[in-house]
Amino acid sequence: MNANLRPSPIAGLWYEGNPAALARAVDKYIDNAKLPELDGDMIAVIAPHAGHRYSGPVAGYAFSALRGRTFDLVAVLSPFHNYHRAPLLTSAHDAYATPLGPVTIDKAAVDALNSELQSGLDLELTAISNDPEHSLEIELPFLQRTLTPEWKLLPVMVRAQDPRVSRGLGNALAKILQGKNALIVASTDLSHFYDQETANTLDKTMLQKIESFNPEGVFDAELNGQGFACGLGALTAAMWAARELGADKVQILRHATSGDVTGDYTAVVGYGAAAILKTK
Repeated sequence: MNANLRPSPIAGLWYEGNPAALARAVDKYIDNAKLPELDGDMIAVIAPHAGHRYSGPVAGYAFSALRGRTFDLVAVLSPFHNYHRAPLLTSAHDAYATPLGPVTIDKAAVDALNSELQSGLDLELTAISNDPEHSLEIELPFLQRTLTPEWKLLPVMVRAQDPRVSRGLGNALAKILQGKNALIVASTDLSHFYDQETANTLDKTMLQKIESFNPEGVFDAELNGQGFACGLGALTAAMWAARELGADKVQILRHATSGDVTGDYTAVVGYGAAAILKTK
């Protein structure tokens, strides 16, 4: 057990705190996913990040597509929902703690990404301790239950919602992942607190932009109020990175809202799952 663990601020709140109960819940979400045929190499997945009770049924689709696959490195890109002056953040710890065990951070990969950002873009990763961010951690139990266990984590929290930063991060990430057996996970929810009909319309537009593999269009949709993604910076960075790594197809796997779980359709949050594939 690694002594320098980032403690979980959300286990037992946002998802099951008991290891056996967490494993059962995550496995059920994954088992219940009915995937279409996916042709090509898996470069990235897009998954929501609400509490498992709400977004787990949709997240299960993204991670079901990974079940049994082997990766050496997983870059999880998430938003940062709290204030920080730095545009790009990472963990200062050596591993993340979840009830399923520690997830080791690949410090060499973090350093390589930071060097690439500094040399090309005058950006850098700012390492912070004991961060409260849920949107990165919430994906880890799904990865722990789907991937064979030897993978390490490259965590990036994107506070900036800026095309220059996202594209720069995506390009830098692609450079350090080139030739590696790596996966990218983009953590984002969709529209927030609209009624169900409005949310479905907004989310449909955003998912169409995502499916067209158009990160510029994703930014435009947000700017013009046509669709929303709270992980906009992380999502588009993942799309730009995947494109640089040869991906040529985004396949939407599932969409639902919190209202589909709670039965309250007056103010819902939208969730989407997708796979980004290299088919050629």
